[in-house]
Formats: sequence, structure tokens, C-alpha cells
Amino acid sequence: MSPRPQPGREFVLTLSCPDRAGLVHAVTSYLVSHSGNILESQQFDDRLQDRFFMRVHFEVSDPATSLEHLRTGFGPVAEAYRITWQLRDAATPTRTLIMVSKFGHCLNDLLFRQSTGSLNIEVPAIVSNHREFEPLARNYGIPFHHVPVTPQTKGEAEARLLELVAELDVDLVVLARYMQILSDDLCKRLDGRAINIHHSFLPSFKGARPYVQAHRRGVKLVGATAHYVTPDLDEGPIIEQDVVRVNHSHTPDELVTMGRDVEARVLSRAVQWHSESRVLPNGNCTVVFH
Repeated sequence: MSPRPQPGREFVLTLSCPDRAGLVHAVTSYLVSHSGNILESQQFDDRLQDRFFMRVHFEVSDPATSLEHLRTGFGPVAEAYRITWQLRDAATPTRTLIMVSKFGHCLNDLLFRQSTGSLNIEVPAIVSNHREFEPLARNYGIPFHHVPVTPQTKGEAEARLLELVAELDVDLVVLARYMQILSDDLCKRLDGRAINIHHSFLPSFKGARPYVQAHRRGVKLVGATAHYVTPDLDEGPIIEQDVVRVNHSHTPDELVTMGRDVEARVLSRAVQWHSESRVLPNGNCTVVFH
């Protein structure tokens, strides 16, 4: 495992803008002028959209160079090149609220990875429309909020979620097999900061029991898709996907088990990359700097 970033010394700058000559020079010159030493740099030029993307992880040697100082100074550079950008302390954990219903494999995986230090996230709360995983939350010392949802209380439940997001200063909401459809308004309020795991790589098998449907069709691949939440159900910008090979000898229950393993892996990678500022929006797609 790589060493943890040094608080107040290491930062991550991400940006996108129309492509033009001199961009990389302008960015790197700014960092050098502020005692910056680049530790990792990745870039992508989308020629189809004529748009440039960049992620720079750097450290500063001058202790007087603060995050706010860097942000203020980069403003004129961003304006000159029409840059959309974010700059954050690389050591600061992403405050992540996790939502779950009755399937806990993704929740358990995220909590374990966070507890062992492999995910740089902080979980201030777990929200569920059921109580099954309240003991698990208690074991990890995380506040558990039971927010039941019915057709009559859906508006109140979503209002309570937004209250928690604001009160707890949440950066990211993760739907770890949360089996409720979010309203269009809530999706828009959480735009770019809510990740869902779609429990199938095969969108043709929609609705209940997708693995049973897959088994009946004799599929050869089972997988999962992690994507940002949008009002278009399960059609948000994709962050990560993975599959596992299956064959005629696997039962529906075995497909479920294998599928859950893939779901947990895919979701954890998506959360990790988001928390490390490795995912940049590009229209209906994403640029992911691994």
C-alpha cells in the first residue's frame, strides 16, 4: 500500500477545459512558482470533443503554501484558459454517507476497506429503509439512521436524507444496494456526488431477480456497473465495470454469490477513484485516471 499523503503538504488538482496550446506549461509553471513538486501527472485529450483533462498530484516544500493560497492563486490561470477545476488536500478523507436496504455485501465491504485504511473515506452515517444492518453499523461505531420509505412518506424520507447530507457535511452518497428509486429532484441535488451499483452487467435483465433471468438465458458473463446517479434510472455516467465468467454448471444461487463479489469489487473501486479525485465528468461519460 502506498504511504498516506501528508496533510497540508500534498494536494490534487483536477481540471478540464477546451484544448489549446500552452495548457500543461501554464499549470506546471504555476505549481513550480508555488514550491510544487509533481508526484503524479495524468492527462487526456478528447479530440472528438476538443476537450483536455488533467489530474496532478503534487507536494509543496514551503510550509506557508496553504490550500487556500493555492486556490486563490490559480484563479487567474483558470480564467485565462477557461478551466473548470478542483483543488483539494490529498490527505483529507471523503465524507461518505452509505445507503443500504436488505443486501449488505457492498456495505460490509466498504466498511472493512475503510477500517483497514485501503479507502480514504470517512463514514459519518449509514442510512437504511430497514433495520437489518443496524448491528453492523454499531460494530463499526457508525451512527445508523432508519428512514423508512413508503409511497406516502417518500418525500419526507428524501428531505431527511438531504438534512443529513447538510448536517454531516457529506461529500459523497453511496447507494450500496439501496433498493429505492430516488426522485428526479433528489438526483439533481446530488449531481456528481452520488454513486450507485447496478447489480447486473446485463441491462436487458431489468427488474426483480436478474440473476435468475440471466441463468434462464444461459449467460456466459455476470458482472456489475458502478455509475453516478442521474434522473435516468441506471443510465448515469459509468465509473467502473467488471465481469466474471460463468457456465451451464452454475446454479442461480451460485450466480448470485459470484455477482455479489463482483458488485462489491466494482463499487469499492468506484468509491476509491472518486475519493482520490480520479474521476472527471465528460458529458454522459467519465474520464478515469487509474
